[in-house]
Amino acid sequence: MLIQHQGKAPTVHPTAQVAPTAVLCGDVTVGPRCVVAFGAVIAAEGSPVTLGEQVIVREQALIRASTTQPVTIGDHVLVGPHAMLRGCEIADECFLATGVAIFDGASVGRQSEVRIGAVVHVNTVLDANALVPIGWIAVGDPAELFAPEAHDTYNEKLAGLRFHETVYGVDSLNRPGADADMRLVTTHLTEAAEPHHDDRVL
Repeated sequence: MLIQHQGKAPTVHPTAQVAPTAVLCGDVTVGPRCVVAFGAVIAAEGSPVTLGEQVIVREQALIRASTTQPVTIGDHVLVGPHAMLRGCEIADECFLATGVAIFDGASVGRQSEVRIGAVVHVNTVLDANALVPIGWIAVGDPAELFAPEAHDTYNEKLAGLRFHETVYGVDSLNRPGADADMRLVTTHLTEAAEPHHDDRVL
């Protein structure tokens, strides 16, 4: 399904294949020989999403640009099923496995591999040929890699990455434990969704 959002419609190269249950919304460009599988969602919400040549987007993947962060995906990239990419830059020839999460402001270098369930956190920079193991977390610029059980170690580094400010435009609360003001977060997300009132299915 193609949806015009804020006056901008998706552009799909004639050699690309987009499944009938995939959703492309707004300023989305799908390059030559790309494949967008069933149930995938690619949404340009204020900034563009650009897929290069022969990008494979598997089932149920979500690729979303925000009002401040575009998504750029280079050539010959595989985005696995249930992956989530938001406001990030992916260089050529990367493998992003099932269930990975790549957050706002992150950059994944050429020929890198982010394996099943791994996370590349906000404003994190992975060099070329990097590998993030299954379930691990990449944090910082340059990226440091942490096993899931190393929460106490990487949590301090996360605080410096400005997650809530980068993703939701709100400050983190200065308190232990959960540090999001969910009234502000949900207000931000409600306001961000308002431009969709005028969307048009093409």
